[in-house]
Amino acid sequence: MSLSKKMLRDIKINKTQFIAIFLMAFLGIFAYCGIYGEYYGLVQTSDEYYTQTNLADGWIFNTDFDDSAVEKISEFSTQVDRQSVIQSQADLENKPDIKLHFVEKATVSKFYSTQGEDFNPQDGSGVWLDKRFADSRNLNVGDKITFELENDNITKEIKGLGYSPEYIYESSPNSLTPDFSQIGFAYLSHKAYPDDLNYDTVLVKYNCSDSEFKEKLDDSIDYLSFTKKDDQISVAKFSDEMAQHKMIGDVFPLVFILVTFLTLLTTMTRIVTHQRTQIGILKAVGYRDKTIMMHYISYGFWPVLAGAIIGLVMGPMIIPQMFYPTMAATYSMPSWNPGFDISFIYVALLMVVSSVFVTYLSCRRISKENPANTLRSKAPNVSSKSLIEKSKMWNHLSFNFRWNWRDARRNKFRALMAIVGVMGCVALLIAAFGMDDSMDELKSWEYDDISHFESKLLLSSEANPLELHYILNITNGSFIMQQSIEIKANDMEDTVTILVSNNTDLISYTDSNRKPLEIAEGDVSISKKLADKFNLAIGDKIWWHIVGSDEWVDSEIGQIHAEPISQGLIMSPDTLEDQGLNFTPTNIVTKDKFDEDYDSIKSVSSISKLKESWDQITTSVMMMVYVVTVVAVSLAVLVLYNLGILSFTEMEREIATLKVLGFKTNVLRKLLLTQNLIFTAIGFILGIPLGFYFMTLMMNAAGDSLYYIPSLTWGNIILSAIITFTISIGVNLLFSSKIDDLNMVEALKDVD
Repeated sequence: MSLSKKMLRDIKINKTQFIAIFLMAFLGIFAYCGIYGEYYGLVQTSDEYYTQTNLADGWIFNTDFDDSAVEKISEFSTQVDRQSVIQSQADLENKPDIKLHFVEKATVSKFYSTQGEDFNPQDGSGVWLDKRFADSRNLNVGDKITFELENDNITKEIKGLGYSPEYIYESSPNSLTPDFSQIGFAYLSHKAYPDDLNYDTVLVKYNCSDSEFKEKLDDSIDYLSFTKKDDQISVAKFSDEMAQHKMIGDVFPLVFILVTFLTLLTTMTRIVTHQRTQIGILKAVGYRDKTIMMHYISYGFWPVLAGAIIGLVMGPMIIPQMFYPTMAATYSMPSWNPGFDISFIYVALLMVVSSVFVTYLSCRRISKENPANTLRSKAPNVSSKSLIEKSKMWNHLSFNFRWNWRDARRNKFRALMAIVGVMGCVALLIAAFGMDDSMDELKSWEYDDISHFESKLLLSSEANPLELHYILNITNGSFIMQQSIEIKANDMEDTVTILVSNNTDLISYTDSNRKPLEIAEGDVSISKKLADKFNLAIGDKIWWHIVGSDEWVDSEIGQIHAEPISQGLIMSPDTLEDQGLNFTPTNIVTKDKFDEDYDSIKSVSSISKLKESWDQITTSVMMMVYVVTVVAVSLAVLVLYNLGILSFTEMEREIATLKVLGFKTNVLRKLLLTQNLIFTAIGFILGIPLGFYFMTLMMNAAGDSLYYIPSLTWGNIILSAIITFTISIGVNLLFSSKIDDLNMVEALKDVD
């Protein structure tokens, strides 16, 4: 009971240090559980969604699948479902694009209804509509909607609204982010089709590897193409997003926890050293070493336990909710829920157990001393002379440098902890600001160096050629063709984009250094990231076809360009026609602002709107940058404050001696500040490459569509330096004021 009262009294006296211990434990667990809670929420929610809707393992495409083909596929598949996916336009303003799924059984990749009836594949009178599209168009259950097909129009009643596992991500033809008012999907019964229905897609579930299934498929039927689940556009895009969040969760929280351990060790070492005389008195009055050890272990145990529990609870509650609203603007799922993993409890327990161990390390030595020695002030550490101290140069160095050099050599572990703590904080700042810089670099690269147009006009599939050429003339624009293609090379497949454009100064091509690149007539150029993924070089062969067409062509790579946002092929219209394909414009780009209404123009995107869409897709990453920056700054304050206090405590006797010898307070403050700045500078320099490494890990986890070139700018380094050294100097000024209040008698007295 007496020791418990003493502990409470000591906590009250040293409340700032114990609050720091609590905050360090809280921040470490809060960041770990919060960031991973956001990641596991994405994984668990999407896995549950995929399971509920029985997402397909693969999609087989052909112009028509008859019953015999389906029977052959069923022989080596666990489930088979046929669909016909037809591109249509809704009879609404601006003719939005809707993909109609005419479904036979609805057993694989099922429609997830959130309003109205569940999907019924035998109900030919209704349609089940994309909820995001319906909300943007103010459509409700019970409304009628008309779809325009090639030869027919069909009008159906909206029987339900909901989601599809195949459309967690929907790509807009004229924007980086989905414009749900212009794109969507709908599920209908196979009975709803007005004519004989030719099924062009077979959805399959199987219990073997993708390669084994494809081998069996190749041996059984002729087909156009096969897409496995991991390569499906929506699944792949969302997986890339989750992978980047996981990488952030792998890197940053571990740094937080490591710095927390170091700070806890320094804090408890300072407290034990400061209470050396009290420990001696406890020993002298009969308290056992074990009892004293447990008493001081509780100093670290209770604050860390409280911080770990609160961080464990609050992390998954707060951090995921900071990211999900921005992600919900791009991705479509029925729900967004934080996740939980047993590792959260393990890490929290590890933090508490480690605090006990760290506290034990800080006081185990003093617990073994006899009471007489413990009552004496701790003797300063002694170190042998180094080479620099033996050299002639030593006597020419300033007293400030020589004193700090010897103090650092006597207290190597404290110096190491100071450097490592600063290094971890700087690495977080460099990585966070580097991600911010990289995002800005990509934006500048795409919209300053490559895109020089003001407006991008999306053409209607039913555009009037005469009207198009009239618009082309009045805008002084240029036709371009942008379409999705499937590419194969070196036993790999991917769905990417092809850009076909005339020689126009509205679109430039660049290399990896953002320098202008001319793509020669007749050359097929592949993007650098795609070439690296497929291990391709100039002169290699690739096979590709436009999605929706069964005409495959082979091309030789003539050049390699670098594109930050969209990966794929670039060629001229003549080169495309030399491949046996027709140049079919999909857009007009122009330097003019265009806001006129023409039937042939489906929608218009300005360069400012494209930049806004870029800012939107990077919102979640930027939110992570802000979180990491705030926590890194908090860590820097706590680390430097605790290390400063520890330094002052360990040097208290030396400072008092110097004051007795006549050193003025300003000189002593300078001594402490110099040491603090030296450790900060070393930690800062070592933290720069570590931060760049962390940033590279983040960039590499960004997915296949974005081509990052990690850059370390002077602005990043200078801003990180300003934050780090400002905190270092500010914290030093806080505790250096203690020099004036130093009790000279207490600091210099020795018990004989």
